[in-house]
Amino acid sequence: MERLEKKQVNGHTYYYYSKWAKVDGRCRRVWQRYLGRLEDIAQAVQGGGPAPQYAEVFQWGLPQALWNESFRAEVIAHVDRECPKRPQGLSTGQYLAIAALNRAIGPESKRSLWNWFSQTTLLRHLPQATADRLSSQQFWNHMDRIGETSCGVIWRNILQGVLKREDVSLESVCYDGTNFYTFIDTFNTRCDLPRRGKNKQGRANLRQVSYALFCCEDGQLPLFYEVYEGNRNDAKQFPRMLQAFHVFLKEVTGQSGPLPQTTVIFDKGNNSRDNFALVDELELKFVGSVKLDEHKDVADIPNDDPRFVDCGNTRLEGTKAFRVRKTVYGRERTVVVTYNQNLFDAQWQTVQNDLAKALQELSALGQRLEDRRSGVLCGGQAPTRQSVEKQCREALRRQHLKRLICYTIDVDKQDLPRLKYHVDTKALGRLANTYLGKNVLITNRDEWSEAKIILAYRSQYLIEDVFKETKDRRIGSWWPLHHWTDSKIRVHALYCTVAILLRGLLLRRVRQQGIDVSMKRLLRELGSIREVVNVYPRKRGQRTPHQQTVLTRTNELQDRLLSILALPRPEERILG
Repeated sequence: MERLEKKQVNGHTYYYYSKWAKVDGRCRRVWQRYLGRLEDIAQAVQGGGPAPQYAEVFQWGLPQALWNESFRAEVIAHVDRECPKRPQGLSTGQYLAIAALNRAIGPESKRSLWNWFSQTTLLRHLPQATADRLSSQQFWNHMDRIGETSCGVIWRNILQGVLKREDVSLESVCYDGTNFYTFIDTFNTRCDLPRRGKNKQGRANLRQVSYALFCCEDGQLPLFYEVYEGNRNDAKQFPRMLQAFHVFLKEVTGQSGPLPQTTVIFDKGNNSRDNFALVDELELKFVGSVKLDEHKDVADIPNDDPRFVDCGNTRLEGTKAFRVRKTVYGRERTVVVTYNQNLFDAQWQTVQNDLAKALQELSALGQRLEDRRSGVLCGGQAPTRQSVEKQCREALRRQHLKRLICYTIDVDKQDLPRLKYHVDTKALGRLANTYLGKNVLITNRDEWSEAKIILAYRSQYLIEDVFKETKDRRIGSWWPLHHWTDSKIRVHALYCTVAILLRGLLLRRVRQQGIDVSMKRLLRELGSIREVVNVYPRKRGQRTPHQQTVLTRTNELQDRLLSILALPRPEERILG
């Protein structure tokens, strides 16, 4: 029974709202809530009342969604099982989960970890976290417990649970590699992973760390990764990754023998006779591509040849293809020759730009030679046939230019060279009608249609998108990297890959409900949902001040995301 009670205190009348019930056979008050004096009640009914003393704003949408994914994936439990410690403070798994969530939300250096963490509602889930416990030194004291072998075991266990729970399809798996430049000093001998090599962002002057990844088409989820020396090229790393992935896949799926339902997709940068021999030995299904110059018999087929047939797929509009059987890298395989109009347009524009730039350079070179002959230029070293030849080769360094521009170098009586050049219009026409717009795909999925083979190969863009996201300066999970030992770099790669997994699971869950959004849009929409805690002045008899918790205004898409991800509105409770 609930009722309104009136009490006299020091000559003043106060009202309470209370609930009574039978306890041990006697009527007792279960709880009561202070309402105040009559004027206080009247003012509250009219919408008045004291204004909040202050408000605290916390990141809510994205941290809460990613925490749920981390909880489902049992990240903390898997790490603590592999790297246990005494029950004091934060566990190793909690430290790694915090690092992974930070990388997935807004990467910060370890010195700024508490500044970020204290502004999120993750405080509710990890109330034992403090500024001292989230210091850089405390963090790495715990991360040093995770060795190289432990990194692999932790990742395998996490992924094994995810694959079983989420029923992820492994029919198509993409493979690619990238590298991340660092600012590690040249003379730092405490690490072997960072080395100079061909950097994919043009920073070859810096030491870099290479990162290879297998990623499933279903949800862009990472499956298997490895960090390795920055100077090792893709073709040498590919066989090592294939063998390791083959073993890894058997472990996480519990299968023995060949894996017929898994198709590995890779680009032509990994091609070699030895690599394809390994693919055949492991009995892996694959879809790849080869260079046109290696198969001139199909490259020289005109683009208007009647063998090219429309693929009949809405996702392949403007694409025509036909298949043949050819011996490729020592074995007869299915070869699919494709022509795409959009690819042709882009390549044609590139050729025109390269032609214009090369002709401009050759024109400037020819003019300098004429100025030398006429006496306008007198100083410096006199040009020779060899020096002019070298400059011509440099001007024609871009693809196709050597076959499109013909030049001759004559030497007069004064031993001064003269340059003549012209564009071979017939060669340009042949190039446009054969090489441009064309791709040659190879596979041992003989039962697949041309359209399915092409779509499988094009799914390579998924892993490229993952790499773009990791390198994005706003949402990227890899930078900043302020570590200079191999063990710390490997742990860094582990929690960055866990962050990619959590993001991928989040995006997959949303897309399965028919919402086609990009990763950036999803992170932006969830990240803009904040929790506002209004703190009111403490009244007489209150131990803690009253708090009112509300979310910032949400739009229609954000409401749908909250519903899909099962994110309930927060209750009124005290944050740490």
